[in-house]
Parts: sequence; structure tokens; C-alpha cells
Amino acid sequence: MTNQRELPPKTCTIERLVTMKEDVQKVLSGEKTATRRNGRYADIGEVMTLEGRDFVVENVYSQSLGELTDNHAKQEGFATVEDYKNAILSYHPGMPWLPHMRVWVHEFRAV
Repeated sequence: MTNQRELPPKTCTIERLVTMKEDVQKVLSGEKTATRRNGRYADIGEVMTLEGRDFVVENVYSQSLGELTDNHAKQEGFATVEDYKNAILSYHPGMPWLPHMRVWVHEFRAV
């Protein structure tokens, strides 16, 4: 697990970590246990509340898009990296998918 002191300051708030309706439903059903963002939205130990249910952030770390595996895609609620990539690119038209691009991974579990 990453040491909190090694993390840079947050760029957004935990309330913005999971906002899309279909993603909220995936979290509530246990299908989604991580979210990747271009910034850091939460600290380890911080609690996200979705529809009255709490989820604690267990780990936060940086990862490149080229490091993504199908297991990472499953954390996001998708079957494969290709499915995840297509979804992300549909949410962000014109965004490039570059293997060296880094994202912040936020892993969480139900409390």
C-alpha cells in the first residue's frame, strides 16, 4: 500500500470520484472496485458515500495506461482493457489513449 506522505496534494474532492450513474450502480453492486482519474481525488482512508452507502479508499497510486491489464479493467467494471478504453474514449471525445499517459488509481471497498 502507498504511504500517504508520498502522495502529492489532491487535485479534486472525493465527491467527484465516481459520478456517472452507470459507474455508481457498478460500485453499489460490487462490480466496480477502483476508479482511474487524471488527478488525485481521495486520500487513503477517506470515505466516499454513494446513495447512502459508504466506501473506504484503500489505496491510491499512479499507473500508466500502458500498464493496464484485463484484471485492472475488471476493477473498473469492464471485461477487458479494450472495453474500458472504448468507454473512456466515448466519455472524453478527442482524448488520446497514450500508453505513457499516467492516471491515479483509487481502489475502494464497501465499509
